[in-house]
Parts: sequence; structure tokens; C-alpha cells
Amino acid sequence: MAESGDIATLLAVMARLRDPVGGCPWDLEQDFSTIAPYTIEEAYEVADAIDRGDLADLKDELGDLLLQVVFHAQMAQEQGAFGFGDVVAAICGKMVRRHPHVFGDDTVDDANAQTRNWEAIKRAERQAAGHQDGSALAGVSRGLPEWQRAVKLQSRAAGVGFDWPGPEPVIAKLHEEIEEVRAEFARGDTAGNHARLQDEIGDLLFVAANLARHAKVDPGAALRHANHKFERRFRAMEALAAAEDTSLSALSLERQEALWQQVKRQERMD
Repeated sequence: MAESGDIATLLAVMARLRDPVGGCPWDLEQDFSTIAPYTIEEAYEVADAIDRGDLADLKDELGDLLLQVVFHAQMAQEQGAFGFGDVVAAICGKMVRRHPHVFGDDTVDDANAQTRNWEAIKRAERQAAGHQDGSALAGVSRGLPEWQRAVKLQSRAAGVGFDWPGPEPVIAKLHEEIEEVRAEFARGDTAGNHARLQDEIGDLLFVAANLARHAKVDPGAALRHANHKFERRFRAMEALAAAEDTSLSALSLERQEALWQQVKRQERMD
């Protein structure tokens, strides 16, 4: 089959892979639940390519993510539920419906006003669909990564005025939560201690996500940056140890810390 930029070609490729006669055994074994983890993984790989500023890789990763959409649509079509065209029609309708200031006569003052309108339209859509949950938190998916769900829950609460007035009280709350974690560690290994530690560390992370929200920082992107920084520095430590004809694991913690600080100093000089 010739390569083509036409979506019809990709749909035909997917249909061929899922053909019971002559299709790919692995593709034929899959269902929505087995493909879902790949869908999530591909979305993260798109984010990683963006984070690295690698547009060539982004092109490939977007293709991989698009394949996931086509895969799910093909399986749904086989069950008579919906097809790829229905997916496209649904998202087009949603975008037009939720942007009345673009496709209709409404006006908005800024992006914040549009965000409020978007949420109001979503609530109206849920009510029209028969959903009875009238909470400001209704519709926040439980399938989101927990850090992202925390920010969405906090943003929804803020939308009705339940929010800290700025970052300073959030920082104070963060210190409070750290002290509560410290107190649990001080208790030692007692019955129920692990459950309490989980609860207190959860509170700590929830407040940290709230601080990121107030700073308008994506906590996922911030953690990716921290992970990349740690990996870069750790690998540099390993290289320094190898230059001394030894391994990092053979060095004392004090010597490892000295190498860490050396790497940090070198980064500042660069």
C-alpha cells in the first residue's frame, strides 16, 4: 500500500491489520482496555517531543497518537458502535458548540472569560444528557493522572470562589503539611503509621499541585524537567567516577555528594 497523507489511507491500513483473514495476530487480539495504556503512553511521548523541542520527532509521535484514535475507532466500528467519521463529527460539533464567540454572536473579553464559558457550556451539556450531578466538580475524569486531576479539582473549586488568594498562604500550607509528614515519621513504625503517612504525603502533594496552579506552572511539565535534570546530573556523576577508574556504587555517600556538587558547579559555569 502506497504511503499517503490522506486519512483514508491510515483507516485502510488499520482495517487491514484488523482483518480476521490475513490481518496481524497481535492487532486482532487487542481490545479497548489493552490498547488504552498505549494511548496514554503515546500522549506522553508527544509531550516529551514538545518538551525537547524536537519537531521531527513530534511529527512521528503525533502519527503514533493518531494511530491510537484510529485503532479505537476501528474496534468500535467492528462492534457497530461508531466509526472514525462519527468521532470527527462529534469533535467538530463540540468545538463549534463550545466556541459561540467564534462560530456565533457571543463575545468574550479574554482567555479567562472563555474558560468560564467553556465550563458553563460543559455543565449545560451534562445536564442536557441527563447527568444529575450538579457539583462544580462534576465531570472531572477519574482516569486522569492524579496530579492533573488535582489541578482540575482545584480549578473547579476556585471557579466558585473556594481558593487561596495567592501563593503565600499556599506556601504556608505546604510548610504545615511538611511538618505533619515529619510528625508521622517521628512516630516510628506503629500500627496504622503507613496509612497515615500515605494520607499526609497525599496532602503534601495536593498542596504542591495547588502551588503549581497558582504559579501557572504545569506540575507534570515541572516534574519532567526535574526528572531530566536529575538524570543529566546523575549520568555526569557516573562519567566523573568512570574517569577516576571507579564506579559510582564504589564511592561513599560523601564522595558521591561531592561529585553531585561538582556537576552542579560545572552546569552553572556552562
